[in-house]
Amino acid sequence: MSNFDTDNTLLMEMLGKGGGQEVFTTAAQTGKTWFCVYFPVESVIASITSTATGASSLDGKTMASGTSIFLPITAITLTSGLGIGYHDH
Repeated sequence: MSNFDTDNTLLMEMLGKGGGQEVFTTAAQTGKTWFCVYFPVESVIASITSTATGASSLDGKTMASGTSIFLPITAITLTSGLGIGYHDH
């Protein structure tokens, strides 16, 4: 990697290392190993499962457009909106 991120290499490494993402809407997403979910539009989380303590406090919460959550996510279901889940290869 270069010292200057002129080709978005650093960004790609932070967000799934290129090709390591899935776009989803309201269908339940289970058995995942995502480290980040980005919400490009306002979205409502119906339920979320994570190994992180307190992640369930996001159940029923509205995520503003442009919000990212960084958690070890194993399942998520949206009531409305759109999410992009990123995983490491």
